[in-house]
Amino acid sequence: MEPLQNTTEVKSPIAKYGENIRNPFKPTPAFIGASWLALLTGVVGYVIGLWNATMELNEKGYYFTILLFGLFAVISVQKSVRDRAEGLAVTDLYYGLSWFATIAAMVLLTIGLWNADLARSEKGFYAMAFCLSMFSAIAVQKNTRDAKSIEDKEL
Repeated sequence: MEPLQNTTEVKSPIAKYGENIRNPFKPTPAFIGASWLALLTGVVGYVIGLWNATMELNEKGYYFTILLFGLFAVISVQKSVRDRAEGLAVTDLYYGLSWFATIAAMVLLTIGLWNADLARSEKGFYAMAFCLSMFSAIAVQKNTRDAKSIEDKEL
């Protein structure tokens, strides 16, 4: 096995004429696409599962509302955490409410699935689709905000 070689090659921040330098903080198109694909996979899978479920309409409405509530809540948390990290004013009330809403959505889904007359595989499917949707919504929001921030700085 060959020893690792430390390369301390430093690229000059000064670009040659006509050369484009990619901002390292700008999300790559691959990550943006993967985030959107994960969000669509989670939401569409969850909704198709609800559509095909044999539960009553009010149960389907409950689970759909929990999905929407959770998506809004995690985006709100991501925004408030990011605002605080960037030194923007976020009230403690809003910050706390956004975390409470996120936790409440997860707890409500857990309670609903725990008490539902569904097969364990169905319960697991809804839980995993919900988690995928929540995580990817945070990633999409982060990518959108990063891209907008860098776009504003470049102008």
